[in-house]
Order: sequence, then C-alpha cells, then structure tokens
Amino acid sequence: MARSSHKSERVRPHAVARAFMVSSFALGAAAWAQVPLTGVGTQLQLNNSDLAVLEAQQIRKDLSCTVDPVKPALGFDLRFHGGYDINVPLQDLAGYENQLTILVRVTSDGRRDGPFYFFQRINVPKLPEDAKGAAVLSGLFDLGEGKYHVDLLMKDRSERVCSFNWEAEATLADRDKEIQPAIAAGSVERAEYEQFNEEPPVERAPGKPLNIKILVNFAPQDSSLSSLRPIDTLALVTVLRRLSREPQFGKFSVVAFNVQEQRVLYRQSSAERIDFPALGRAIHGVEPGKVDLKQLSQKHGEVSFLSDLIRKEIANDHPDAVIFAGPKVLLDDSVPEEDLKPLASDVTYPVFYMNYNLNPQAVPWRDAIGKAIRNFRGTEFSISRPRDLWFAVSEVVSRIVKSNQVGSALVPGK
Repeated sequence: MARSSHKSERVRPHAVARAFMVSSFALGAAAWAQVPLTGVGTQLQLNNSDLAVLEAQQIRKDLSCTVDPVKPALGFDLRFHGGYDINVPLQDLAGYENQLTILVRVTSDGRRDGPFYFFQRINVPKLPEDAKGAAVLSGLFDLGEGKYHVDLLMKDRSERVCSFNWEAEATLADRDKEIQPAIAAGSVERAEYEQFNEEPPVERAPGKPLNIKILVNFAPQDSSLSSLRPIDTLALVTVLRRLSREPQFGKFSVVAFNVQEQRVLYRQSSAERIDFPALGRAIHGVEPGKVDLKQLSQKHGEVSFLSDLIRKEIANDHPDAVIFAGPKVLLDDSVPEEDLKPLASDVTYPVFYMNYNLNPQAVPWRDAIGKAIRNFRGTEFSISRPRDLWFAVSEVVSRIVKSNQVGSALVPGK
C-alpha cells in the first residue's frame, strides 16, 4: 500500500533499533509521547473477538488506517529489525478522548514455541472536530534469521477495528553469510532501545588474558548537531560489546572522549568487564556544539587536545592492542608528527582505528585520528554498514591474537 504524503524524520530500522513511537503531524505541542512496545512472549489470553479477527486473516478498516510493513533489515547491533507503520487520519479520532489498543502476533515458520505477542495501549487526547493530517504509529521488533507471519490488530474504545497481516523474511545476503546475528534463527524479541544495558558474563579463554585499550570518540556523525542521537552511538556501543565478548580478551581499558568538547567523558582502567551502564551515564550529557570561552580562545584547541590524549594514552600504558573508534574528526590541522614520532619505538603492539562513517562518499578523505595512527603503523577500517562492522571486528581480533602469539614466541621462557 502507498505511504501517506506526510513525511516524518523517523530513523529507519537498518539504522537503529528503537522503541514504539507515536507522532502527530498536525498537533504540534499536543504530539503524543513515546511509549515502549511491550513484549508478552508466547503466553497471552485473548478474548474471543480479538482471536476471531486474527484467525480470519482479513484486512479490516472499520477504524480507518493504512498499515505499511517494515521489511526486516540487519542493524549495526547485528539484529534484524522488522515492524510496521500505521497511518491513522486524525479526523477519524476527533471529537472525544479515545484509547487505541494494538496487538501484534508474530509466528515463526521455523519454531514451535510461538506465536509471540506484543501489545500497546495509547491514550488519545480529545482532538478538534476539524483536525487535519494523520498520526503515524510505528512499532519495531527484533528477529533472528527466518520466515515469519505477522498479524496486526488495532482497535479503539468503540471496538472499531483495523487489521492487517503480512509475511516477513529476515535473511543475510550471500556475501554476508559469515556474519553471526546477535539472536538465534527463528527468534522473536522486543526491540532493544536501551543501548547501555549491562553485558552478560563471558567465559574467558584459559591462560593469561589479553589486555586491550579502547579509545572512543562519542560524537555525532554530523558535527553541526548539538547532541548525540541513538544512531550516533549504536555502532560504537556494538564495537565495545563485540570486543567485550571475545574470550581471549580479559582486561579492558576504556577512554570515552569528545574532541569538540575537548574533554574525556569516562575512563575505566584494566577492568575485567566494560561497565556499560556507567559509560552510558557519562556520555548522556554530551553537547558537542557547546564549547566554553576558554576553549574558543585556543586557536588549535581541538588539535592540542587530541595530541595530548594520544600521547598520554600511548605513553602511560603497554596493552596488547590499542583500538580507536568513532566518526570522522575533521580538524583545521593534523596532530604534529613531532608530537607522536618519539613514541613510535615504544609501540610494539598493534594499533587500529575503526572509523564509523555512514556517508563515506561525502567525506572520503583521512581524518585527524587516521593520520595520527600512521605514526604507529596503525590500520584503519571504514565502517558504513553492518557487514563492515562485523568483518572489521573479526579482523581486529584475529590480528591481536596473532600478534600476541608471535610476541610470546619471541620471548624466552614463554
């Protein structure tokens, strides 16, 4: 079915997993609030009328609506995000307060422990009789690889029904078959909208754990923006999670910083796990466009900050690898080579830069961090799609393990 002519700025599912969202285009200040899409698993007692609608497999529009399925797509978090957009004319809800109830049933072709249910109740304020435009109600759920049948039922207090059903398939492209999605094939889960949840324990490999240091520039893709968005942080958090799950790694040092603000946001030294909740709290208030007068008075403040940060983190530690991650850092000048070359002889471990760049055609040139790591024979990876992230992390892990094995073989007694 065709989309409404009204446009929104919703982030599509290939970019980021998000919570259930309701947005009103006509009401401005009266826009409805974000509300989570609730997953209730496989156990749900349905009343006979709702069950009859789902089982009938008919498209109904007693309550005027247009349902647009969202094709499952792999996100940077390596989860397939499927879902829907429901377009509801505001005039059809005008005149009195109302409540919309949405019930979604997702049935996997490959599993018997289903179907899986999600539901949502939305309180609708009293709208003027001449309300114009439409509301878009969008829901996402996460899927493993496989084929699914989705049934959607929406009704209001008057029991007017909007119903729709469709087939969905989550599948990797042939060239991406090596990628291991984050959830099992045939699984259905609520979309994760909290990126900084605690990471489950990992069983580490026997022997001496490898110690890695990760320096992450938490900044928006668009340097003109004044705040971080979920799309800006998702790939960076996924990098950290992928590294934290590697059995060979047992010690983690994390430095979160922002070049525009010229400050370190969070530091964690040689810990057995990455404290994601603490990291999330630390970067919550990042405001890249907000710089104090003292910083503005420094002609090359950002360059000096980056130079000092690199020199301090390289000189004061000797991990098994150093990994930089973040979006392009475009500065007026490069970090002076004379600041970094004296440290090069001490850097016997591998150095990497995972450059997160959603639009590489617009910014194809090497940035300040990319130029800086050349002094340490560093390797840069450009990440613009989920597959880039998967293969970059896999390659980084392989090189770190190999470097450690070679180093151990050269040391007598090891």
